[in-house]
Amino acid sequence: MCYHENMQKTDKIENTRHTLAHLLAASVGEIYKFDKIKLTLGPAIENGFYYDIDFCGEKITDTDLKKIEDKMRKKLPKWTEWEHKEISKGEALEFFKNEYKAELINEIAERGEKITTYTCGGFTDLCRGGHLENPAKEIDPDSFKLDRVAGAYWRGNEKNKMLTRIYGLAFETKEELGSYLKQREEAEKRDHKKLGKELDLFTFSELVGAGLPLFTPKGTLVRDLLDNFVWELRKKAGYERVDIPHITKKELYEKSGHWEKFKDDLFKIDTREEHVFAMKPMNCPHHTQIYNRKQWSYKELPQRYAETTKVYRDEQTGELGGISRVRSITQDDAHVFCRLKDASSEMEKIYNIVKTFYGTFGFVLKPRLSLHDPKNMEKYLGTEEVWINSENSLRKIIEKSGEKAIEAVGEAAFYGPKIDFMAKDAIGREHQVATIQLDMNMPERFDLFCINEKGEQERIVMIHAAIMGSIERFLAVLIEHTAGCFPLWLSPVQVKVIPVRANHNEYAKQIFETLKENNIRAEFDDADLNLGTKVRDAKNNKIPYWIVVGDKEIETGKLTLESRDSGQMPTNKGEEGAETSKSYVSKEELLKKLLEEIKNKK
Repeated sequence: MCYHENMQKTDKIENTRHTLAHLLAASVGEIYKFDKIKLTLGPAIENGFYYDIDFCGEKITDTDLKKIEDKMRKKLPKWTEWEHKEISKGEALEFFKNEYKAELINEIAERGEKITTYTCGGFTDLCRGGHLENPAKEIDPDSFKLDRVAGAYWRGNEKNKMLTRIYGLAFETKEELGSYLKQREEAEKRDHKKLGKELDLFTFSELVGAGLPLFTPKGTLVRDLLDNFVWELRKKAGYERVDIPHITKKELYEKSGHWEKFKDDLFKIDTREEHVFAMKPMNCPHHTQIYNRKQWSYKELPQRYAETTKVYRDEQTGELGGISRVRSITQDDAHVFCRLKDASSEMEKIYNIVKTFYGTFGFVLKPRLSLHDPKNMEKYLGTEEVWINSENSLRKIIEKSGEKAIEAVGEAAFYGPKIDFMAKDAIGREHQVATIQLDMNMPERFDLFCINEKGEQERIVMIHAAIMGSIERFLAVLIEHTAGCFPLWLSPVQVKVIPVRANHNEYAKQIFETLKENNIRAEFDDADLNLGTKVRDAKNNKIPYWIVVGDKEIETGKLTLESRDSGQMPTNKGEEGAETSKSYVSKEELLKKLLEEIKNKK
């Protein structure tokens, strides 16, 4: 599908969802009476649409959705065309007699924009447009369904009144809707919030605060293993570790440009000396100061700084979600300071690190090039010429890799364009993961340079390179991608040793100690429980392997190895080449197999 065709497909489904939001509002108004409720607004969203409604005291629940949905399908055949009108502020306020619409109308008028209404099937709403021309003909009545009822503050502000939000799902066909529902059902089973609790990886405390996860020993182990893997890859590429404080004077962010853009999203600290400090929301301005500690010769570049550290952002409570969106964010951050002529080769190294890291977990990656919006240059630091040069450099990296990027105009960070990597997980969902950003603006703001071959000051560039980006968010994605079944090298417990009865404990304990001596994370289960219960516990905790020790194992000196993914393994052959009913391996074979699998990160 070409880019233009893809855009048309996207526009059509967006218009479908927007149209259905109007149809939802019209149906609710007919059932609950327009004069007894207050309609506010209803946009298209990913996978569907919603409408926020003030039911003025009447309680609406999920059980009411069927009658609303039935009404939508009954009304749909009469929605055959739209009437579009431009009206004055006075006319709009007279027609839409509720405080929510009035607020929107006044804001539109203050911006000097046209106030427009759209009417279809006898229902009129305040709207900017973007609908299907003939909904009755273009919408498959089986391709949408109402999904759930939720509470939502007006305009997302918790100081405002709580409204009732009705969510709907919508796709082009009944089959696409069915596929999405199946995918979502599987996603619910894989929900990182549920699995994170079951596998004892992280917890939250009301006393600590929302969006501030606490990682258990098992969760911390997984985080550290992931971080160490990234560091192994970076170390090979010549990175060095640095360390910075968690707070800074606001002047640092004023100079970098972050204060003007993000001051309302920062946690601020007032000191006794009347200085204003901030909990750092990003690390790049600090790293510029490490580079700027001395004068550098071109022969000493690139300087590659890497650090895993927390940053803090004052996210709204309603936007937080498990560990996928938090207020304390652990970044595996890195910045390269180099000459412009070396930027491409440095970004190629980062590109290869990203592909190696995500390829290890079986993610399929697709690059997306996030560009500036030339019509809104006031949103960005630097000149358009600098932006165009930066973007062309990133394009060449992607082209050299043999891939083709999706180009997203207006999605760049305010200080530079970036390559965002989109990862498709095991159930087909896409997640934005790693990022590479080429920044020509921050070196300008902080006057970063090197001394070139001519003995002159030469402006350098800065490359931002996050592999996981946020360890919390990546871990959430990884838990759901693997359904909590981490590969052997990453599993908090790699092998569980299970004696069948108490008289098998001594030999089982020897096996357990042998595994530990070889740095294999093992667990010894000598609980006074039956074998089935112990094995079930190993499966529930998604432990990759377990060893059952009974009479036969003690007699032969060999072990039965069972796998979370494959059952008993490997299959041994009898004297005549026939498969035996059990699979026995020696201690030496066991260790070799496990250590090789861990080393190779299979």
